[in-house]
Parts: sequence; C-alpha cells; structure tokens
Amino acid sequence: MTVNVLLLLVIAVTFGAGITLLLERSLTRIVVGTLLVGNAVNLVFLVASGAAGRAPIVDPDDPSPMSDPLPQALVLTAIVITLGVAGFLLAMAYRSQQLQGDDEVQDDIEDTLIMALAERDEASQSWEDDTGGEPDEEGADR
Repeated sequence: MTVNVLLLLVIAVTFGAGITLLLERSLTRIVVGTLLVGNAVNLVFLVASGAAGRAPIVDPDDPSPMSDPLPQALVLTAIVITLGVAGFLLAMAYRSQQLQGDDEVQDDIEDTLIMALAERDEASQSWEDDTGGEPDEEGADR
C-alpha cells in the first residue's frame, strides 16, 4: 500500500492549524479550528481506507478489488457530526456577541481566584490538613 506524501502533509498542516485555532480565545476561531480538525479527520479516514477500487455492490462476479465502504460511511457520519458541532458553536458565538459585545471566552472567576492563591503560595479554604490531606468538599466534612 502506497501513501501519498503530499496528502499526509496536507493532513498534518490542517491538524496543526485546527489545533492552533482551537486554543484561541475567540469563539469564531474555535469554530474554524473545529471545522479544520473535522476535515483533517475525514482525510485520515480516506487515506486509511486504502486504494480506490470498484463499487462493492455493482458486480459481485468481478474479480477486481473493491473499495471498503466502511471508511466512506464513517466520513459521512463525521461530516454530519462536525456540522452539528459547528452549528452549536456558531450559536454560542452569536449569543456571546449579543450579550457581551464580543465573542471572546471569558476567564472563570474560580480559576482567577485559584491562580491568585497560587501566586501568593497559599492554600485554598477547601483544603484542611486535619483530614489527612484530602480535600474538604462541601457535604463531605468529617
């Protein structure tokens, strides 16, 4: 089985660009990154399916190698899933634009507090040393 090196390079660049965009804070860039990663996965499925052959249901008596229909079905399913996720993310970006005026993902308040505690090298209030080093969660006090 021979693999097209140019197609592998396209897959690597598409994955790289998609992952880079997924790590951004703008929801529109996250949507584009999701679409790029979805398309890269589809290309991986097609490369992994092997060489093209005849249709599997046309002539059962033909001895030539036939194509595997499973990767094609997986690609169709992945396209539908990617479309659904993209629609959901676009709706989130639109709603964020309406509420905040931009589509930037905001920092979580609890994450900001934990980062401030870490910078001051202090323990949080939910940690007690007398419990044997276990977190003191609400409702789990001894």
